[in-house]
Amino acid sequence: MWTPWFGPWEQTQPGLGIEEVLIRHPLFMTATELSANTLAKLAGKYLTFRLGNEGYAIPVLDVREIIRHTDITPVPHMPTHVKGVINLRGKIIPVTDLRLRLGLPEAPVTDVTCVIVVQVPGVNQQPILMGLIVDAVEAVVQIHTRDLEPPPELGTGCVTAGLLAMAKLDRRVLALLDTRTLVSLDGAYSTSSPPTPEH
Repeated sequence: MWTPWFGPWEQTQPGLGIEEVLIRHPLFMTATELSANTLAKLAGKYLTFRLGNEGYAIPVLDVREIIRHTDITPVPHMPTHVKGVINLRGKIIPVTDLRLRLGLPEAPVTDVTCVIVVQVPGVNQQPILMGLIVDAVEAVVQIHTRDLEPPPELGTGCVTAGLLAMAKLDRRVLALLDTRTLVSLDGAYSTSSPPTPEH
């Protein structure tokens, strides 16, 4: 059994080993082979979480806080994956269902469903805050360069957009996600360099 995890990301709980899985994503971009130098830049500390039986991770430097799932106010004319907004200590932030964002089926809210509040630089480096609904948060882990492999190509010279790399930890495989792409409504957020995790 694994333990649900809430609170500031500095606190850690042991994660659950996950069998190797094929990560699927509906968004695509032109494939470019990741160099060893690029993979080295991706090494660092990541927050791991679960969507169904699959394991994912984002850089801890992008994580502002983690809260339990709460009431969300719907906003009309938003993409399906944007569930609405929440009031986080006086600041209104949008909330995205990460399952829907990644093309996975929607799941009911449980007592371990939580919202990862992330912050990334936007236009003119102005910070963007967004909540990401996930099935459960696991732990903060250190991922080394030796653990990383480039994203898989899907037979057409393309790799999934927002997928930085695959990480092999013990008996599980984690998909390292680009938080900047996740907070972009159309998935078109681009950056000249990958995000830098905390080392």
